[in-house]
Amino acid sequence: QVQLVESGGGLVHTGGSLRLSCAASGRTGRANYITCFRQPPGKEREFVGGIKWVSGETYYADSAKGRFTISRDNTKNTLYLQMNSLKPEDTAVYYCAATMGAGYVPVSVVTECTFWGQGTQGTVSS
Repeated sequence: QVQLVESGGGLVHTGGSLRLSCAASGRTGRANYITCFRQPPGKEREFVGGIKWVSGETYYADSAKGRFTISRDNTKNTLYLQMNSLKPEDTAVYYCAATMGAGYVPVSVVTECTFWGQGTQGTVSS
């Protein structure tokens, strides 16, 4: 079992920044990928970016490249999603999810994730 707790959401204006945190606990040593998703109002959950937990290798959706950065602090078992140059269309509930196992294909699909956090709301006003 892996428990994930997101925090850091809030309200910013267009062009502003938010840093979301995802604190992991439990069997984090067995986590393979930690992936960030978001769910805009009235839409399906979509991939934002992720990190291979052991190596720190990151990958991103096209919509996030150049604006969002994922990092991790292994001493705190925490993932960070730094979001800059925010737009109103970035408004969503942001989630992190853990995938276990030993695969080498980056996770970007909801159904590949086993454990989920409760989500945190990020709102960008125009």
